Amino acid sequence: MIRKKKLASALLLALAAIAQGTLAQNTVSGNVIKIGVLTDMTSLFSDIGGMGSVTAAKMAVEDFGGKVKGMPIELVFADHQNKTDVAAGKAREWFDTQNVDAVVDLLPSSVALAVAEVARQKDKIALVSGAGTSRLTNENCSPNTVHYTYDTYALASNTVNALANQANDSWYFLTVDYALGASLEKDATDAITANKGKKLGSIRHPTNASDVASYLLQAQASGAKVIALANAGGDLVSIMKQADQFGLLKTKKQTIAGLHVFISDVHSMGLPVAQGMVLTTGFYWDLNDQTRKWSHRFFERQKKMPTMNHAGIYSSVMHYLKAIESAGTDNAATVMARMKSTPINDFFAQNGRIREDGRMVHDMYLVEVKSPQESKKPWDYYKVKATIPADQAFLPLSKSVCPLIKK
Repeated sequence: MIRKKKLASALLLALAAIAQGTLAQNTVSGNVIKIGVLTDMTSLFSDIGGMGSVTAAKMAVEDFGGKVKGMPIELVFADHQNKTDVAAGKAREWFDTQNVDAVVDLLPSSVALAVAEVARQKDKIALVSGAGTSRLTNENCSPNTVHYTYDTYALASNTVNALANQANDSWYFLTVDYALGASLEKDATDAITANKGKKLGSIRHPTNASDVASYLLQAQASGAKVIALANAGGDLVSIMKQADQFGLLKTKKQTIAGLHVFISDVHSMGLPVAQGMVLTTGFYWDLNDQTRKWSHRFFERQKKMPTMNHAGIYSSVMHYLKAIESAGTDNAATVMARMKSTPINDFFAQNGRIREDGRMVHDMYLVEVKSPQESKKPWDYYKVKATIPADQAFLPLSKSVCPLIKK
């Protein structure tokens, strides 16, 4: 009899523990889902991110219904001023005092690396859409980070491969002096070597450099068939405009390749300057009926078409909210496991998936910028030359040094 009572008591305790654990998992901290958009609002990356990133996140929250299992979804946003310490401090404040569950956007790369580390320390989630460095899913990978939209490997390697097929076998780099530039140059150089090409040299330039004439002259004097621009945003646009002023684009003796180009950059420099440029992108608004429908909704609010970053933010926020709804909790590890086990099918990605290293793999697109004569309507900028399948677009897991990968 005593033995039966002990067994019954033990069973009740076990059931209570299971129930308590289930309850803990099926809860949301503070009874609210809070997402922070951390981006560049006023400087050289504001067209890539900025208020467009906030708009994209708001659209996802609204389309989801504004609630998860009856609990409200709140959105906060901040300008990190392109300062790593400001970005890390704001993320820490959000996590510690404002009950923020996840941060999104996180451009540029230096900001993403810093905030991803804060998210790891605080056991929160970082959904990186705007930053490019492939370090985020390689040597700096984290169980708390998803690199969602693109990376330097996908942009640089695929663009190099396309140009190498046109006998462009010698390269010279103009590289911005921070994490993105280093990653772009490394990933492009690896692709150049694989294509039996030669890197003739490189030069680093500061962020937001107003006068790049001396850099362009050095690149021109190198005799390289391709001058590779390993930079982004305002830096890319500035160099392209000055290259046009120097006549480099008209002589066609050297090809200028942008390794990190957004449609907002093409819009800023104009088709007369950008025409003929070959680049890789993760999204184009005029790709199909789905992309057009969403992009026109975005345009109604922003009065400009979305970048791939904006589209990726919407998709990542929607995928994150679906994972919370399915898991019944905002616990970072549980939500991340659900995100990784669930395929992504929307206007941004078909059969996309998040790998164990945190890389969201999806199709990428090789495009060529149209001439002014070829463009028939506003924002009609790209000719899609090829679709790069997801399993070919990104760094293979076999080449990764991410410690999360089981080998």
